[in-house]
Parts: sequence; structure tokens; C-alpha cells
Amino acid sequence: MSKILIVAEHLDGKLNSSTARCVTCARELKAESIDVLVLAADASGVAVEAAKIDGVSRVLTVSRAENAHALAAVLAPQIAAAAKTGYSHVLAPSTTFGKDVLPRVAALLGVAQVSDVSAVEGTHAFKRPIYAGNAIITVEAPADQILVATVRTASYAAAASGSTNAAIEAISLDVALPAHTRFIELSQGKSDRPDLQSAARVVSGGRALGSSENFAIIYALADKLGAAVGASRAAVDAGYVPSDLQVGQTGKIIAPELYMAIGISGAIQHLTGIKDAGTIVAINKDAEAPIFEVADFGLVGDLFTLIPELTNALG
Repeated sequence: MSKILIVAEHLDGKLNSSTARCVTCARELKAESIDVLVLAADASGVAVEAAKIDGVSRVLTVSRAENAHALAAVLAPQIAAAAKTGYSHVLAPSTTFGKDVLPRVAALLGVAQVSDVSAVEGTHAFKRPIYAGNAIITVEAPADQILVATVRTASYAAAASGSTNAAIEAISLDVALPAHTRFIELSQGKSDRPDLQSAARVVSGGRALGSSENFAIIYALADKLGAAVGASRAAVDAGYVPSDLQVGQTGKIIAPELYMAIGISGAIQHLTGIKDAGTIVAINKDAEAPIFEVADFGLVGDLFTLIPELTNALG
């Protein structure tokens, strides 16, 4: 039977929903146990959150000062050491965090990593996208090795939080940590809007907005809908918005219930990031724009007229 170890992603003492999405993936493997590993300076608060996720057997905590910041060079040796204590699978979300730390874990374990798991075919067989999502392949990993994989979080709903709590166990890992990497600072945008990666509704703008000032109409509509704000790569490259709002293959891959693409043509790199969205609404003046091929609802027209009218109609 499989024993799965999931590396928890967290920030400022809060568990990221990507961890619960990994649990959903892990449950498809019909494992004997699903444990969550929390590495932090003080893991107690995050551990309590993780213990409430349905399907979690145990939460293992490693609290030490070196884990105050998510440095891959520091976390990876600890994760690899924990994996060697009887686990068949090690999973982490295919987010910036997971993409940073898990390849190091795979290297330390001497195995190849399976990236962007989007469906489970067997205990060691998975589907994953290639060619910017234009094709899906099935990959099979050796069954006699620890399997290390990142989970495409857009392909899985977050496991629910139940009323029962999994056991929380503090563990000690006898592993030397490198000193060649140190934390300097974390620079991140502050916003009262929902987080783009986990928001149920997202309003994105493209190059057609023409300027950062014109992006104000996107923010206004997003605020009316209680939505996060995203952008195409073209809008980011043009300097209209910061890069942390970019949606697509080289940005964030998201799966909101509602995605509004405004002034976005629909390049394949962008569509890769939104293909798992529930409902896609496109507004563009070009009736031949590729975005209309994937949109559930499309409106051809001038966004500078339509968006303010829509915002006002929402009260």
C-alpha cells in the first residue's frame, strides 16, 4: 500500500489552499495513509489547519528557527529525510513554492520528478500536460522508488475541512542544513482583493487596455464582483500591471468558478492557465479572437464602453 507525504505550503502562519488540493489528488491513489509535513519556525498554527483537512491521517511538524522562511535549500534536506522514513510518494503543489523545493528533494533522493500531475491513472502512472497544454501525456514512474511529484492544483478541488482532527506529531530529523543560502527579504504586493491563485472569481485585462491608468476599469469591475485581478503576459510586459498578476503558462495557472477575459486575444500560453476555469466570459472587439473559441459566453464590442456600463449595472 502507498504511504503519501504532502509538503504543506504556508505563509505568515496560514496554510495555503494548495495543500488541500494535493490531498484531493492523494486520495485518488487510495493510499494507506496521507500525512502532511509542516516545516516552520513554529509549526503549531499551520498544523492545526492541516489536521482539519478531510483525508489527512497525521500531521508531522518540524519546528526549528531555520525554517522561518521557505528556502528550498534548507527545506529540501529535511523533506528528503522525512520521505525516507517509509513513504512511497512525496507530493507538493505545482506552485512557485513546490516548483522551487521539490526538484531538490528529487535530486537528494536520486529519483526523477513527475511534474504537473493533472490526473491519477495508477499508483505510479499519471497524466500531465505538455506543449503548453496542447497535449496530455501519460507518464509512469518506477514502482521501486520513492515517487516525487508536483500536483497541478488547478486540476483538483480543495479537500474539505472536517470536524475531526488528524493527529499532530512533532518529529525530529537528524539532518545537516546548508549555510550557503540565507533569507534577505520577501517582497510581495499587498491587496485587499482575493488571492489570484485561489479566488473563485477572476477579472483579467489584456494589452487592449492600452495603459496602466486604463486598468482602473478592471479593478473597478473586480471590486464589484469581489474578484481577484489578473492580466495577460502582454499586459504585464507592457508595464500595465506587476508580474504577480500574470495568468498563463509563464504566470499563474488558475481554476476559478468565473473567469472574465477583457481585451485578451487568447494566446495558447494564456489559455493554458485558465483551461480548468468553470465559466469563461470573453469581451473583445475582435470577433475572430481565439479567446471566443473557449469562452462559454462572448461579447464583441468596445471594452471601454461595455465594462463601465457593466460595473454601473452591478450597483
